[in-house]
Amino acid sequence: MSSDVFSKGIRQRPRLLRAVENGSGRLPLAAPLDALGRLRALDPAVGALRAAVRKMPLSGRARDVLHGRWLGHPLHPALVQLPMGAWMSAGLLDLLPGTRRAARVLVGVGVLTALPAAATGATDWSRLHQPQLRTGLVHGLATSAALGLYTASLVARLRGRECKGRLLGFGGLTAAGTGAMIGGHLAYRQAAGANKAEPVPYLVGPGWHRVGKVDAFPVGQSASASLGEVELLVHREHSGAVRVLANRCSHESGPLSEGTVADGCVTCPWHGSTFRLSDGWNVGGPATAPQPGFETRVGDDGVLEVRLRQS
Repeated sequence: MSSDVFSKGIRQRPRLLRAVENGSGRLPLAAPLDALGRLRALDPAVGALRAAVRKMPLSGRARDVLHGRWLGHPLHPALVQLPMGAWMSAGLLDLLPGTRRAARVLVGVGVLTALPAAATGATDWSRLHQPQLRTGLVHGLATSAALGLYTASLVARLRGRECKGRLLGFGGLTAAGTGAMIGGHLAYRQAAGANKAEPVPYLVGPGWHRVGKVDAFPVGQSASASLGEVELLVHREHSGAVRVLANRCSHESGPLSEGTVADGCVTCPWHGSTFRLSDGWNVGGPATAPQPGFETRVGDDGVLEVRLRQS
């Protein structure tokens, strides 16, 4: 193949594809979505709403249920499938003849199931970092607009104003889709709700690893140490036992070594997640994943050695 033919083939490839391959392309939505996390004008509203959510009269167990600690990951993404599925199905039926009653039922199901989804989302949102809180606020506004539009759509349908109900429904679907897009950015770009301790088993090699002289760690206090790229929480008990966990909280990477230790557990200083020192189990949210724990032993030379505990 001659160089002229090759060059012509390159020029005929889609411009967007060539731009991305050359490293000069920008996806059209990435920049504005990233900008949401830097929008300081949202901070007053964020502060007021977060305080209101945190003051809700819920027990710790109820909050853990809403966070999804019992499930092992946030509950909110699972619950949002119910209203989104119902509303998308209603939108499809609205385009077909003879489906008024079925569409009306689906709109109502979406409105009802959106309420528990919103409750779980708000509970998770109140325990995030500031850039995530800003993005999450816009996500919440979009989904709240969707709920309002679909509620109005249901009322219009029940009153026999079918055309208005359909138009409001399509408006609600647009708002819900926008909210879902922002929610995806929050979850996957900003890592809200992801297990921050998941990489630890891949960063720590098998077998025993030397950490340092055991006498260098104070008795009855938490200290930090390093094992390659992984930070460790080291707690030396009065009984002589040494407890070691990955130091960065699985919820939002808070430093557990700066947290409070009581009743054999450590509480993260950032958002209050509580982990058992003996095995890293998360006994209290908002963390939904346990903390990687390490087996310990002290060699004849007084050096603390650790080995990643197998799950």
